[in-house]
Amino acid sequence: MPPVAKVSEFDREGNDWFCKTGLSSDITVVVDDVKFHLHKFPLVSKCGKLARMYEDSNITGKESLWTTVLEEFPGGADNFLLVARFCYGTRVDITSKNIVSTHCAADYLEMTNEYGEDNLISQVETFLHKHVLRSWKDCILALQSCSPVLKSAEKLQTIPKIMNAVSTMVCTDPSLFGWPMMMYGTLQSPGGSILWNGINTGARMRSAGSDWWYEDVSYLSVDLFKRLIKTMETKGIRAESLAGAMMYYARKYLAGLGRWQSGTSGDSSKSRRRVVSFSLATASSPSSMSPVDQIALLETILSLLPEKRGRSFCKFLLGLLRVAFILGVDGNCVKKLEKRIGMQLELATLENLLILNYSDSETLYNVDCVERMICHFVSSLSSSQLPEFSPPSLDPVTSPSSVPLRKVAKLVDNYMAEVASDVNLKPDKMRSLAAALPESSRPLYDGLYRAFDIYFKEHPWLSDRDKEQLCSIMDYQRLSIDACAHASHNDRLPLRVVLQVLFFEQMHLRTALAGGLNVTNTETAPAVTIPGGRTGQEIVQRDGWVTIVRQNQVLKVDMQKMRSRVGELEDEFQSIKQEMKKRVSKSSSSMSSPRLVKLGCKFLLPRASDAKNDTVHSSVSSTPRSATADHALPRSSRHSKHRKSFSFFG
Repeated sequence: MPPVAKVSEFDREGNDWFCKTGLSSDITVVVDDVKFHLHKFPLVSKCGKLARMYEDSNITGKESLWTTVLEEFPGGADNFLLVARFCYGTRVDITSKNIVSTHCAADYLEMTNEYGEDNLISQVETFLHKHVLRSWKDCILALQSCSPVLKSAEKLQTIPKIMNAVSTMVCTDPSLFGWPMMMYGTLQSPGGSILWNGINTGARMRSAGSDWWYEDVSYLSVDLFKRLIKTMETKGIRAESLAGAMMYYARKYLAGLGRWQSGTSGDSSKSRRRVVSFSLATASSPSSMSPVDQIALLETILSLLPEKRGRSFCKFLLGLLRVAFILGVDGNCVKKLEKRIGMQLELATLENLLILNYSDSETLYNVDCVERMICHFVSSLSSSQLPEFSPPSLDPVTSPSSVPLRKVAKLVDNYMAEVASDVNLKPDKMRSLAAALPESSRPLYDGLYRAFDIYFKEHPWLSDRDKEQLCSIMDYQRLSIDACAHASHNDRLPLRVVLQVLFFEQMHLRTALAGGLNVTNTETAPAVTIPGGRTGQEIVQRDGWVTIVRQNQVLKVDMQKMRSRVGELEDEFQSIKQEMKKRVSKSSSSMSSPRLVKLGCKFLLPRASDAKNDTVHSSVSSTPRSATADHALPRSSRHSKHRKSFSFFG
């Protein structure tokens, strides 16, 4: 047999491989149905496993042919061909792409130094420690190529070693690494290319921010990415950096989530460009995923995300929730997402909250999902809030405990105004959305009034009863003067509601007028108490009048306008009062005692001894929703449709 060092050629004929040595083959090795017709001496002298198997076979005679099958050989037939070349003395190139599979194959065949000096295992481990573990690029390529032999690599601790090296590099300032260690250099030519020892590499330079490693690790499989994130957690890498990597990974492979993508680290994300010379596009990656794989990825990302809060993070969670509805993931996953979003709902935006309904429901938007998140938010108010990310990675926001509740109230009011145009949205659903938050969450009810007004406009077939049930949620005392003025002329509101609004509108005007007069004399509004515990000074400040009343000339004009408005309201009230007197006088002959006239508020009929009085006394309740009104509108023609179905007597 010629020296094995001279062997340099392997030929394939169909499903068989032959080594051209001039000698007939005496060993046949079968790997994944591929037959390798080789020779005993080169293999047995290097591979302890094959040597032991050959001895156990009890084959005698020089002409005997031995055939063996290698079950579950790491890397398959292609990897065994590389090992066979090494056994025959042919030069074998060990690279970062094949080092893991080669290491597993060498360990499978027991190619230790006991069966030859500087055997394959020794050479692989030397290359791993001297080259791969010291280079970011080689570590990433090694991880990308290890998926086929992942089980075997686990036993050798190769994967943990590489992941520990990657985690260490992420923790370190990238500017400390030289070119062999980094995919991005620090020297730049006048043309913008990266220089290495003064040589133009042709690769483009990019800024090295805290997210410089997101793109590279995004080419790993889901299982490897999950393991790498957990390894980084043990290394103490900041939660916002890990969350940024997970967000980048999810946006890359979850269909429909890319539209939610926003830079997590400012301008550095805009300049993120892959280095041409180190393109990883040819490496294996989960570039196209089936719906089942996407569901598995979504659940994996959700299990890895830290329990933190932030604007960008909340936006990302809402994007995940939208994708979850599209993919039809398990209900437990949806519940977890809704709870996590609800605990930081004040950081959400209206655009992100408008989630379409992908089920068989009649409504356009998924209102039930939003209602559940509101309930989670209300429940979280009594418990400790989620910790925030460290600035500035994911836009953390700190605010007093009372501010989030008001922010969510404003968000919910705007959301209701958006979904109100859906003709299939039922009044009960609008009511449950409005009542999901406590009354203290809304300092003003203008937003809720606007949502109801849009809903009444888009649903003209609603009965007065349905409208009154919705409006009963509003606190008319907390409507601004502008909202009251609009509501008093709103044809879409029931007459009962209009009368209550008129009462509080007149009260606001009188109190504001009294406060303005006092500001003119003392330049400080006194505490004029009105029902609800608020003062005239607060009303003036709330409606933006403080700046105006300090200017005496402008104040006189405003006061004159208010006097005119109060006069108009009093005239309207007198008309309503006269009409009520007429109706009472017509029915007095058939009544043995006075009765209560119910008109939204409770009015007491005048007794016979007080028939000449000009005023009608009213019994006003202390709460806004049951408060009485001492005035009404004279718009008999406009509200004729209401009076047809409205009874003045109980």
